[in-house]
Amino acid sequence: MAYRIFLGLGSNLGDKEKNIEEAYRRIEERIGKIVSKSAFYVTRPEGFLSENWFVNTVCEVVSDMPVDEVFAITQTIEKQLGRTKKSENGNYADRVIDIDMLMVDDSIIDTPELTVPHPRMHLRRFVLVPFAEIAPDVVHPVFKQSIRDLLEQLPQ
Repeated sequence: MAYRIFLGLGSNLGDKEKNIEEAYRRIEERIGKIVSKSAFYVTRPEGFLSENWFVNTVCEVVSDMPVDEVFAITQTIEKQLGRTKKSENGNYADRVIDIDMLMVDDSIIDTPELTVPHPRMHLRRFVLVPFAEIAPDVVHPVFKQSIRDLLEQLPQ
């Protein structure tokens, strides 16, 4: 069975665009076909102080791989590209690459390792703007609203 997976990617260290392009290459090589990519968006860090602004993007991948395997591969790609530690309990830090699983079809997953849809995506303009660019009519399975509607509800 093929899954429609939306991934959010961000980088705020090194050659940010190159980091994302390399992550895209590895996603396509190891997970599945990227059928859509948003533009790159430059955004300020949220949740922590840093002089390094982010480049953020969202892509849609079609894969027949089990979701937990896709998640494990994204974590491996992060490590291979130089990510040294994960953010925990709201303690964010600069990173070479961040790959978040935003949505998988209309699945709702809640395990200690993975929560899908991403639990904070509806609060993040840096996620919803690129997501709305490529898939504005996709419906969030928890809030039952389109990505476009979630974006429109965010304060400026």
